[in-house]
Amino acid sequence: MAEESRINGFAWFLAGLGVGALAGILYAPKSGRETREELANSAREGTEYLRNRSKQVAEQVGGIVDKGKEHVGEYVDRGRDAVDRGRAQWEEFVERGKSLVGEQGTRVAAAVDAGRQAYRSTTAPSGSGIAGGSSTGNTFGSAGNPSTSAPEV
Repeated sequence: MAEESRINGFAWFLAGLGVGALAGILYAPKSGRETREELANSAREGTEYLRNRSKQVAEQVGGIVDKGKEHVGEYVDRGRDAVDRGRAQWEEFVERGKSLVGEQGTRVAAAVDAGRQAYRSTTAPSGSGIAGGSSTGNTFGSAGNPSTSAPEV
């Protein structure tokens, strides 16, 4: 509400200023011809000023737009570099993970093979024909017979 009142007051001020300037020009002590020439010259000068000023503003805006394009291009390049670095890191992590999985797979396979060999060596009869109840570190029961018979893996 208050803002509309200010705008209206300012508009009336400008209108009064224009009317006063026009009345001053019309009642000036110069002849009509001189007044018209002066008005025409002032209009030409105003037009020329606006033309020059609009060219300056257009050049400034063009410069700002060019700078903006440069900045956007730099940001796009930075973004691409960041994406490329991220992609390279990701690929490196994936390859490292694959190699770790492969190494662990090899270790597990070796451990399984060693376990099979150990199981076979402990469950296979040694051929010594132990008749007593002595235990020599293998899995024979008190009667000298194998305590369990497991299938070979």
